[in-house]
Amino acid sequence: MMRFTGLALAAPFAVGLAASDGRTEETLQGMLATQLRAQGYACDKPLKAERDDKLSKPDNEAWTLTCSNATYRVSRVPDLAAKVEKVEEGKENK
Repeated sequence: MMRFTGLALAAPFAVGLAASDGRTEETLQGMLATQLRAQGYACDKPLKAERDDKLSKPDNEAWTLTCSNATYRVSRVPDLAAKVEKVEEGKENK
């Protein structure tokens, strides 16, 4: 009986791990959008978040967040407000 209980508990856990990759991206987009909104920027619907490897450094991640109404370049340092720059259309790449 103990083996069955262990398998019954392990199966949902394994399924959750397999599905977590898709949810991670949604969570990241949502988290960045929430942070922007808290700092007074408009992000109606977060569509895509891409890490900018050229601008990212240890303890300073840089992201490009595309929302339905605007695109932002976001730099995040732990325990500080994000540095946010609105990207004009057609100028996503520096």
